[in-house]
Amino acid sequence: MKMTPAKALALVACAWSSSAFAQEAKKAPAAETKPRVFARIMWQDGSDQTLKWSDVTRGSDGLSLKPQTVSGFPKLDGEKQSFVQMEDSNGIVVVGIHDNDNGQFQSGWVALSSGVTEEEHGDHSHWHFDQPPSIVASKLDQEQGNPAHVYNYQGDIFLANDKKNGFTLLTAAALSKANATTTADSLARFYAGGGGHITLAAVDRQVCYATWMDRDGENQGRVDVIPLDINAPGKGYSLKLPSGGLHGATTNSGRIFFAPSDGIDWVEADIGLKQRPDSVKINHLSLGQDAATGKPLRTGAFANHGSHVLFTTGTKDSATLCIIDAKSSEPVVNKISMPIEEGLAWTTPACVKTATGKQYAFMFGDRRDSEVAESLSIVDLDPNGDGNFSDAKVSKKLGVGPSKIVGHGGHHEVAFSASGRWAFISNPGDGSIWAISLASLEVDNKTIVGGTPSRMVVVGG
Repeated sequence: MKMTPAKALALVACAWSSSAFAQEAKKAPAAETKPRVFARIMWQDGSDQTLKWSDVTRGSDGLSLKPQTVSGFPKLDGEKQSFVQMEDSNGIVVVGIHDNDNGQFQSGWVALSSGVTEEEHGDHSHWHFDQPPSIVASKLDQEQGNPAHVYNYQGDIFLANDKKNGFTLLTAAALSKANATTTADSLARFYAGGGGHITLAAVDRQVCYATWMDRDGENQGRVDVIPLDINAPGKGYSLKLPSGGLHGATTNSGRIFFAPSDGIDWVEADIGLKQRPDSVKINHLSLGQDAATGKPLRTGAFANHGSHVLFTTGTKDSATLCIIDAKSSEPVVNKISMPIEEGLAWTTPACVKTATGKQYAFMFGDRRDSEVAESLSIVDLDPNGDGNFSDAKVSKKLGVGPSKIVGHGGHHEVAFSASGRWAFISNPGDGSIWAISLASLEVDNKTIVGGTPSRMVVVGG
């Protein structure tokens, strides 16, 4: 094809322009990519009793955390007050506050908005991190009964008010609607029930089982069954378990599980309060005996994962992870041998279903008055994917930073992103938070956040 002078001139101009553009592009700095936020962490700092937070971002350098203190959080007295458990419900976080004067200094609770909102899109969600965490309401005084346990049942938050022999109910729905004129008293509802170091199990927002911790006497093995309907006062009752020393309760698949001084007891949930104390069938599951002392084995806390209840018992070579299928017609205890070094003890399992469908339980070997190196064991609960956890086994063991245990605080903790892609663990002894990929089960990032990070919640993902 014959090229005309005009076409030839156009090609030369185009080539020059392209060359000049390429040279300028080489000189110009690359445009910076703004790090993407995909989760928010909130954690308790035991070094100064403050609540910290950070967005988790991913940029060209990988994951990043930038710790900040929650603005407006009540100033606590580090010598007299401490954090207890905290729970997240639909972006509302409730933190329990304990004092060392039996509740006569200042104890109670603080509720916060995480500042994270969820936008649902059918089979997935988009998360927005437009606002920082903010205080919704708080109640700290001499009338809160020194709460020690905080629970989330069906999205409602329960605090055990030990020194008042009762518990407080807070709903995320009410807290999310609170404004500057809303009083803390209008958000909280107190119920009498339970005694001592109370543990709770609430079902379908209708009934709550509250335990007494007495090992002997008239309240040994006592559990109060309390209606949550304010229009049904006086319709509750108390049942008596075979042994006392109760320190653990949970609900799963319409059943209530208790942790007394001997094994596990469970009952069918009496949602309609149709039973009487003498008509309740109490079922017992033995955990065996301690080889050294001959005493019955027990546990102190439960975790739920789907229809399964998980807990640990035993020490050293006899330590086990125990799993109960709560929906089974005849529940039994499935034991997975989990020997642990002398001087360490297993923490309560924390469970997750990953983005790829794998199901894991994370368990720390926390030290008790020893210098033994601590670790994290990740248990594959269902290696063959058949829904039966009887073949559960340790899939990964990782070394972790140290704990810094003081009283009930200073333990390692793990929390998971909503996407099921990341686990975040706290190392109180070296002031770090690590991110673990749930795909590879490898540590992806270690961030020194300072202080003593312990209990955490992760919102979004």
